[in-house]
Amino acid sequence: MDKFFAHILVVDDDDGIRLLVKKYLNENKFLVTTAESAENALEKIKIIKFDLIVLDIMMPGKSGLEFIKENKKKLETPIILLTAKGEANERVEGLEIGADDYLPKPFEPKELILRIQNILTKTIKTDQKRVIEFENVKIDLNKLLIFKSNKEFKINITEKKILEKMINNPGKTFSREDIGQLINLDKERSIDVIITRLRKKIEIDPKNPKFLQTIRGVGYVLWIE
Repeated sequence: MDKFFAHILVVDDDDGIRLLVKKYLNENKFLVTTAESAENALEKIKIIKFDLIVLDIMMPGKSGLEFIKENKKKLETPIILLTAKGEANERVEGLEIGADDYLPKPFEPKELILRIQNILTKTIKTDQKRVIEFENVKIDLNKLLIFKSNKEFKINITEKKILEKMINNPGKTFSREDIGQLINLDKERSIDVIITRLRKKIEIDPKNPKFLQTIRGVGYVLWIE
């Protein structure tokens, strides 16, 4: 997957549902971050700006409804609720307090995709579909720009290819060989220089990177999940 459509946060305490939804959304060109609880989701949204949230209602600890009540106004992010068949009252309450849609379990993955697309066509502009935001960093792959702490950095086509691949595979380690094949470059030292240059544009402290990290003896990984 080389181009993503939007960045989705999937929140569900069921490991199987969470991984299945992530897999299906990935296959349909969505960038996906997951959270196993409302509390974990809150940590994620403090770092990353999502285009849409898929949220289970019934979870241990804080429920999906409590999450919406506490965060909807400041989030301004569309939310699709996942509900059990017998949760009619919760569905109504969810819509009343700000959810944009709901889908009863069990559901067809295709229906979830269609509901997501229907919401995003109203909320996301074409030129925004390849913009990723986390903490105080915004990467705009359309304009070949990175915005960090009120500063603007240009990226070239080579840097764009690397970022695009890593953004679409957050948490995946890429070896120097992988990156070299991607940008048609076989000199490891040159690849290290490009990564160092990207860090200066992304990281607050490039010498102690938080996002674009080195996995010693293996390669590089982008952590935005």
